[in-house]
Amino acid sequence: MQIQLTVNGKPTTVDVPPHTLLVQVLREHLHLTGTHVGCDTAQCGACTVIKDGHSIKSCNVLAAQVNGADITTIEGLAQPDGTMHPMQAAFKECHGLQCGYCTTGMVMSAVDLCNHHPKADAGQIRELLEGNFCRCTGYQNIVKAVQQGQAAMAHS
Repeated sequence: MQIQLTVNGKPTTVDVPPHTLLVQVLREHLHLTGTHVGCDTAQCGACTVIKDGHSIKSCNVLAAQVNGADITTIEGLAQPDGTMHPMQAAFKECHGLQCGYCTTGMVMSAVDLCNHHPKADAGQIRELLEGNFCRCTGYQNIVKAVQQGQAAMAHS
């Protein structure tokens, strides 16, 4: 079946079997490997992308379900000149990552969180990131990064 999407601002058409997951389209067909596959059950959040302005877990969404959608992956956050998105910069500056496996999904969820809850406090940030697991950091620096990214996004 033919699926039409806008991915990171670019109109895209892919031919895939009906059972193809969005994460497979992104990674295998479009070679956007920043979206990670962690659990294949939509529990870890490593595969998080933004669909039409809201974060989703791309490992449990069929490509057919997002036909016509606007998808943003981690590769689409930075400016064309390579300038990082404020949330990406905050994760770097606050050391909100260790192994990096969860980071792309965490950043995408954090962007969505800040877009929809721009005044979230640390407790709310922890609650709103509940569907993203990090096995390395203990979340302290992730929360700091989200708060810093939140402030930067409010001023941009």
